[in-house]
Amino acid sequence: MGDETDQNEIFDHVGEHPESMNMKLPITGGCVCGAIRYEIKAEPTLMLKCHCRDCQHVTGSGYAPAFLVPADALRVTQGELRYNFTPSIRRGKHKRGFCPECGSRITGGEFAEGDSPFVGLLASSLDDPTAFNPQMDIFVSDAQPWDQMDPAIPKFEQYPPLPGSE
Repeated sequence: MGDETDQNEIFDHVGEHPESMNMKLPITGGCVCGAIRYEIKAEPTLMLKCHCRDCQHVTGSGYAPAFLVPADALRVTQGELRYNFTPSIRRGKHKRGFCPECGSRITGGEFAEGDSPFVGLLASSLDDPTAFNPQMDIFVSDAQPWDQMDPAIPKFEQYPPLPGSE
């Protein structure tokens, strides 16, 4: 999910642009023990549920409820994230941030190379997780049979298609 054209293609699939999310800014969150705190100065670009096996492993659940924000909109206000890296089918490795004290997963969806325009945050790390409103399910090819997905939102076998790839 790179440039603005990529974003518009994704929003065409979900029918909702970020202007319609109307979340109160700044958005705040952190880990379960309180060692990590963050704030976001921009509304999410996209909210989704990722059902890939990596997200299942790192969350201990059927999917990762995540939202993407511009990378420069996220500021860690307390503590310092520790990172792990897993292979990405798109390119290189995924970078995922977690609290070194309690292990709570906070971020993901970044490229390890450090040139990601967006960062993904787990909705469960929000101070108000009720603000999470998923717009799509991705990596449904890896979804577990017991994972009951919302039939009203678009589904993608892996990543949503990029412009010109349909």
